Amino acid sequence: MPEQQRTDGTGAGPGRLYGVGLGPGDPALMTVRAVQIIGEANVVAYHSARHGRSIARSIAAQHIRADHIEEALVYPVTTETTDHPGGYRGALDDFYTEAAARLAAHLDAGRTVAVLAEGDPLFYGSYQHMHKRLADRYDTEVIPGVTSVSAAAARLGTPLVEAEEVLTILPGTLPEEELTARLAATDSAVVMKLGRTFPAVRRAFEASGRLSEARYVERATMAGERTGDLANTDADSVPYFAVAVLPSRIDAPRPAPAAGPGGGEVVVVGTGPAGPLWLTPETRGALAAADDLVGYTTYLDRVPVRPGQRRHGSDNKVESERAEFALDLARRGRRVAVVSGGDPGVFAMATAVLEVASQDAYADIAVRVLPGVTAANAAAAKAGAPLGHDYATISLSDRLKPWEVIAARLRAAASADLVMALYNPGSRSRTWQVGKARDLLLEHRSPDTPVVLGRDVGGPSESVRTVRLADLDPMEVDMRTILIVGSSQTRWVQRGDGRQIVWTPRRYPED
Repeated sequence: MPEQQRTDGTGAGPGRLYGVGLGPGDPALMTVRAVQIIGEANVVAYHSARHGRSIARSIAAQHIRADHIEEALVYPVTTETTDHPGGYRGALDDFYTEAAARLAAHLDAGRTVAVLAEGDPLFYGSYQHMHKRLADRYDTEVIPGVTSVSAAAARLGTPLVEAEEVLTILPGTLPEEELTARLAATDSAVVMKLGRTFPAVRRAFEASGRLSEARYVERATMAGERTGDLANTDADSVPYFAVAVLPSRIDAPRPAPAAGPGGGEVVVVGTGPAGPLWLTPETRGALAAADDLVGYTTYLDRVPVRPGQRRHGSDNKVESERAEFALDLARRGRRVAVVSGGDPGVFAMATAVLEVASQDAYADIAVRVLPGVTAANAAAAKAGAPLGHDYATISLSDRLKPWEVIAARLRAAASADLVMALYNPGSRSRTWQVGKARDLLLEHRSPDTPVVLGRDVGGPSESVRTVRLADLDPMEVDMRTILIVGSSQTRWVQRGDGRQIVWTPRRYPED
């Protein structure tokens, strides 16, 4: 063994530091390497609260010899208050610094130090604070251990993640709203550090609609192990060493929602202007929970394929038929997500679904609408802040309303000096509306008025640029483009980095 790695504490060089993962609690789940390192170490260190009882030491007890030097690293605080001038965090930082100095003294004397850690040393483990303070100064090795996450899944006897599912590990100490959002958005999850956080964690599961799926595991593989449904767990009985688990959804029983006589529901979701980066956590959760996805094929293609889900794609011009189909599925007890681009309530599927759902035949079917990022908001953000003041949203499509109505609304918005977000400006079968709108607006606006052309925002062929109103060319506009026409107050400037930005001041001149 090289001189700097001597284990007898008599070498001229420094000793070696080990972070030893002990697994979730059962000593039989310690790795062979962990047992070997403890046996070779001169110093065995472990953390504990002020009561002095160390779970890590109890796991490794049969491998600790009488001639081992033991270093009990006793936390000055755990959950109680402190009068330390730096508060709770300051007290812990001082403790970690002092504990690292104690271990460094052994290492400098040539002793090998094994720091024991429940689970895995670098997974929410106390050892990591020693590692960050010592690993750059001493030869160090981390011995991985079985985590409580793996132990909990094993004790439940259910798959945790499968195929393309995403596993999210969350500390229960997160704010309740953050927990709710993350639970709603993921496939599978494990929430650690329960104990006093349990009431808020349970509320987060309920608010995210995942409580019926959640399982509870306490002291996995240890004495006093307990498992069950999270919903039926008494909050007063939950210790710190417990986790909440959302197992894999693949092939798992899908609890029926409490909605309507058939148990089904329709959720109309907005996917934003493009791909997954624009989805909200709530929308992700609804898409993952659905039995059936219904929508325009282009929008369905943005949603990941999940085993067990049925996908029903259709053309873009059959909104009412699509809505009726979705409601019929829900009436048969299916959970249905109607997929819409942008925000479903802005020139999209929410209106079509609610119109059909208002018929007597569907009166008992639950319908929810979840918002999404609109095309106008997406294009505006890319351009700067052209929607910074009052604005109007108008569709230039005359498929569902006469052009005379569109022209009257354009004049009214222009006369009121509103910024305008113009949807559905043109298509292969509608090529003249943009030119007509431009000419009409020029009767009320300066030729230099900035117009933002946002095409495929967030997509692979994204293009966002600004032109003068007088230079707006209808041939450069299609159905994938949204137009934002500035007001008399909208500014258009070139910055030093070469980027053009557009914004509308929040203050309007009094005169």
